[in-house]
Amino acid sequence: MQFDCPCKEFSDAVHMAANATSTRTSLPILQTVKIEADSGGIRVLGCDGEMWVERKLACMVSEPGNICLQARTLSDIVASLTAGDISVKTLDGQGGLLTQGASEYRLQAMESSDFPEPPTYGGDGELTLPMSELRSAVDSVLYAVSGDPHRAILNGVLFGYDGKKLTLVATDTHRLAVRSLEKEGIGSTMTVVVPEKALKAIKALPLGDDDPVELKFGGGRLGVEANGAKIVSQLLNGTFPNWERVVPSETTRSWSVEVDQLEEKVRRAMILAKDNANRLRFKGDGDEIVIAGRSEERGEAKESVPMVASNGDIEIAFNGSYVRDAIAVIHGDGVRIEMTENTRPAVFKPADGNGYFCVIMPMQLT
Repeated sequence: MQFDCPCKEFSDAVHMAANATSTRTSLPILQTVKIEADSGGIRVLGCDGEMWVERKLACMVSEPGNICLQARTLSDIVASLTAGDISVKTLDGQGGLLTQGASEYRLQAMESSDFPEPPTYGGDGELTLPMSELRSAVDSVLYAVSGDPHRAILNGVLFGYDGKKLTLVATDTHRLAVRSLEKEGIGSTMTVVVPEKALKAIKALPLGDDDPVELKFGGGRLGVEANGAKIVSQLLNGTFPNWERVVPSETTRSWSVEVDQLEEKVRRAMILAKDNANRLRFKGDGDEIVIAGRSEERGEAKESVPMVASNGDIEIAFNGSYVRDAIAVIHGDGVRIEMTENTRPAVFKPADGNGYFCVIMPMQLT
């Protein structure tokens, strides 16, 4: 195998495929990317056993063939090279040679026939959204995905579509993020849980904001194809928790505050609060919220931010990092915080409303 390709395009393809590989596997082949070359160009493929990411590029192929190279090493090398073409070819003994000008890298390779090919997908339904809307919706909830390997169903985002409304939900049991979009006629009714890793790969597809993204479901898998890139991922199996039961049915208190001011004050108070499980105390005091954090070893922080309250005389504690995550995805000027008592969940939502909200469980005040 031998081909010549623009370094930037090759680097982007390798990086995208490498993000699908696994560093926590007992199968060395899943730590590589497979590169195939034929008369039409090259195909770069990465896989972790549950997700496949493929990118095709048109380039000059002198000799067809294929090779599997260590993903992270290859990605780091090509990302560090300068602009211009890069040459890649196989060596005797199944090694690979990368050259660009006077730069030369000889890499160990693995048997490409052992690399798993993407499975079939589709047939059960599909959803189609502009890339900008899909990215925005996913970003609104992705921060709340759980990293607990013992609760795998929470390691992804619930997609529910009833023919008129698309709802995305993520939770780690300490917080719940929900984004709803009124979108009639965008596809089939469905309820599936898409892994976090797959959603990050989909967000990285080489598409413009207005380009449509078609998500195809079937066989317990999700598949997407766009602009020479393809992603196939297993969906998560299991029953997603009844998230609607977590959302307070009514609230009796509220604070309305500017997002940027709240973010700034929380960020500063967190400098000390991070030594105390990120605990911040929020107290309604007339027309302001007093934010306090403390560290046993380093001291105390106190900040205040103007607000408009309704029955706002309450003191409540939250994980400050959860508050920052919840308001970071609000694009409007204001955030409304709705509460009942300091031992019950609070709801953070945009002041102007856009189908997004985050429920955060409070912490103990002391």
